Amino acid sequence: MIVFDLKCDNAHQFEAWFRSSSAYEEQLHAGFVSCPYCDSANIKKAPMAPNIAAKSNQLKSNQQREDIPVSAPVMAPTASTHVASQKPDSKLTELVQETEKMLAKVQEHVQKNCDYVGNNFAEEARKIHYGESKERGIYGESTKEETVELLEEGIDVLPLPVPRLTDS
Repeated sequence: MIVFDLKCDNAHQFEAWFRSSSAYEEQLHAGFVSCPYCDSANIKKAPMAPNIAAKSNQLKSNQQREDIPVSAPVMAPTASTHVASQKPDSKLTELVQETEKMLAKVQEHVQKNCDYVGNNFAEEARKIHYGESKERGIYGESTKEETVELLEEGIDVLPLPVPRLTDS
């Protein structure tokens, strides 16, 4: 899997994951890549900062960061006058609302286009990967351990922070 920073013709920036660079090109030319903010299909790669691995002696401090709850966004300081001119709380609220809208779109797309397999996600993902079941998009629940095992086996999965489905 590879992540690209993308930008639409309306200057919205976002990132998207693809199986490979060629998969990105194929999906872009087929019209499957669009901006999550404005639905524009005029997309280009944005400049990306390289992902540089931390020194091994910094591992301990990085591990401590895992304790930060997902619901507590961490924002780096920015030089943008737009951000600086707003109260931090209002900008944070705006970012959270935009993120929730984007995740709701992703969840809606997955629900419309993939099969729900419930708690059997890891098992069904393996069956598909090893050719024991029909290839198709699926979604469901898995534990953190199951997800790590799937990724270690080379099975492409993308954990999404979306609310669990309920019967109510």
